[in-house]
Amino acid sequence: MVDLNHPFGGNQENYSMVRIRLRRVGRKKTPVYRIVVADVRSPRDGRFIETIGHYNPRQAEGGLQVDSARADYWLGVGAQPSDTVRSLLRKAGVLKLRQERRAGARRIGSAVPVSEAADADSAGAGSSAEG
Repeated sequence: MVDLNHPFGGNQENYSMVRIRLRRVGRKKTPVYRIVVADVRSPRDGRFIETIGHYNPRQAEGGLQVDSARADYWLGVGAQPSDTVRSLLRKAGVLKLRQERRAGARRIGSAVPVSEAADADSAGAGSSAEG
């Protein structure tokens, strides 16, 4: 069965998943990583789409820098972070901000403005008192 709504006309072989993962740079025994967005089929240090940050595990402070806007964009379009990158994004606060923003949008969508709620309560109380 061919799904015509699929971006590639149902041919899933041409569809590739995008991952956010680490790319190792730096010298021998001195690892430094770039946080990159890459196709799953490309090798660890191979071709990538975009660099969204870097991570230096040997540096105590300031060893992690992430462009949170770009990370949020890529997560929004469906890029899957690797386990290590997910942990780093959590440390950088990107996942927490994203979760709060999504929870806030849900609350705003389900909230009833105060004036309408007060009108509904007073109308409901008045009709029950009459009957």
